[in-house]
Amino acid sequence: MIDSQLIREIKDGNSEAYGELMRRYERKLLSFIYHMVRTAGLEAMAEDLCNETFYKAYRSLHSFREVEASFSTWLYTIARNTVLSEMRKHKAIACSLEEGVVVPHAPIDSHPEHALIRNERVIKVREAINALPEKQRSALILREYDGKDYQEIANILGQTVSSVKSLLFRARASVKVQLEPYFLESAYEDYEGMNSR
Repeated sequence: MIDSQLIREIKDGNSEAYGELMRRYERKLLSFIYHMVRTAGLEAMAEDLCNETFYKAYRSLHSFREVEASFSTWLYTIARNTVLSEMRKHKAIACSLEEGVVVPHAPIDSHPEHALIRNERVIKVREAINALPEKQRSALILREYDGKDYQEIANILGQTVSSVKSLLFRARASVKVQLEPYFLESAYEDYEGMNSR
């Protein structure tokens, strides 16, 4: 059954159909929320915020209009607004870069020095992404981690597609500028290490 059919059933009084909608979107939505809150060190709240999002969506389902947005886009918009509201409550919009985690964890390496270098790189990438303005960071997370297309991101962020492309361009350029000195220094150290052998 497609989303619109389930939504019609829910609006007609079949509350059990909402459980099916939740099962469809729970993992992806939780992942999105988790990436958003980890930038503020609020990972423990991800599941609660996911549940709150579904609760808000259920209570507002009567106002959902499929002609304006897909259920997925509408749900992500509610999730984003819920997360931003919670982050404001915790005064975490300008959070510590060390607490934020946006990139996935690196696999464990049997060589401690390789793991140390990889962890250092992961931290640098996290810092660069977490230093982005909120809309750029949200666009980047939605595109790179959730695989959303430009139109969906535009709907979720309340922007035009061209604005989303611009946000992503600026976000990627900013991350690249922030990481360039580190990777140049790292490459130079590798080069020096090779020559000293």
